[in-house]
Amino acid sequence: MLQIIKNAKVINEEGQLQLQHIVIENGQIQAMMNGDQELPQQGEQAEIVDAAGRLVAPGFIDMHVHLREPGFEHKETIESGSRSAVKGGFTTIACMPNTKPVTDTAETVSLILEKAKQAGLAKVLPYAAITVNELGRELTDFEALKEAGAIGFTDDGVGVQNAQMMKNAMKKAVSLGMPVIAHCEDDSLVKGACVTEGAFAERHGLKGIPNESEAIHVGRDILLAEATGVHYHVCHVSTEQSVRLIRQAKAIGIKVTAEVCPHHLVLSDEDIPGLDANWKMNPPLRSPRDVQACIEGLLDGTIDMIVTDHAPHSEEEKAKGMELAPFGIVGFETAFPLLYTKFVETGQWTLEFLIQRMTSDPARVFGLNSGVLKPGAPADITMIDLDLEQAVDPAAFATKGRNTPFTGWKLKGWPVMTWVDGELKYS
Repeated sequence: MLQIIKNAKVINEEGQLQLQHIVIENGQIQAMMNGDQELPQQGEQAEIVDAAGRLVAPGFIDMHVHLREPGFEHKETIESGSRSAVKGGFTTIACMPNTKPVTDTAETVSLILEKAKQAGLAKVLPYAAITVNELGRELTDFEALKEAGAIGFTDDGVGVQNAQMMKNAMKKAVSLGMPVIAHCEDDSLVKGACVTEGAFAERHGLKGIPNESEAIHVGRDILLAEATGVHYHVCHVSTEQSVRLIRQAKAIGIKVTAEVCPHHLVLSDEDIPGLDANWKMNPPLRSPRDVQACIEGLLDGTIDMIVTDHAPHSEEEKAKGMELAPFGIVGFETAFPLLYTKFVETGQWTLEFLIQRMTSDPARVFGLNSGVLKPGAPADITMIDLDLEQAVDPAAFATKGRNTPFTGWKLKGWPVMTWVDGELKYS
């Protein structure tokens, strides 16, 4: 069936907003027409949506999310997480393996893909664990996991502590043409800590997580990536030191890529109002200097993409307070409006730059056939009302998680419709 999104504001190749009509057939974009062109003759079956001058962009791609299933369905399910994703304008999401059981077998990878298919919302790409049960002791069966549909290997949630284990993993991954994705954290420096090292931690008598706990692993893994030739991807970069190391590695041609989360671009430890665990995440909120380094790293291409690290928890878990509550905040539904309001509305970034870091850049890094609006591409599309301003209301979230530090923030630029393969999944 022919579908047409007419009167859409689209970012053209010059980075300008241009009025266009998007013609979709069989889940693919068939044509991008100038707004002054006559629409194609449609039969009775054609479906027309009038964008009425709202922004239409490629569906967002989030390469770092936690869907919690299997094992933690009280926090989130693949269905509820995918529903939250399309509400936030995300059409492709990559889920982390720290589930229960850990995603370390072909059977668990297959289960996730089957559940995602049943949900029929966002496209779900599963990562598999580097080590059995994420214990860092024994490599998983990389071949079987790739065969089952895993898109890369990571022990996200914990750092791989043993350098030889990480080197072995990289050698195995490179032989299969697969990336290694690393949560960088040296356990010997973080035990019992819940916020970043600094004034907030001191004021509240809390043990702090030092910057070097992240950067030590980043530096180690860059050297291992250089030795093995693997595509090495750094999760949720949060420190000035990590940015510096990645920048240097890229400059000498090491195959390293990186991501950053909205909260590490918008908040520092100086913003934490008190001992509310909705402000507890891993990596923690760092100093204003680290925030600035992450922003600069994103702007100059040291950091390749924006991810949410969407990490839902139950309200009971988060009510345990800063020291005992689990790390993590939700991110799908606030990511775009947060960054649009903070950086684009204030003139610090162009709209094109923000969209690129959430679409074509992650697609490029991970070799995905999406993230663009052009004939032949999948019709993974989000429509955004840049003028719509509303307050963040966790009670209205589609995710099961309500754990956000942004409650009550007035933001502009909310997604209003999302299509996956030409099918309307959120309106």
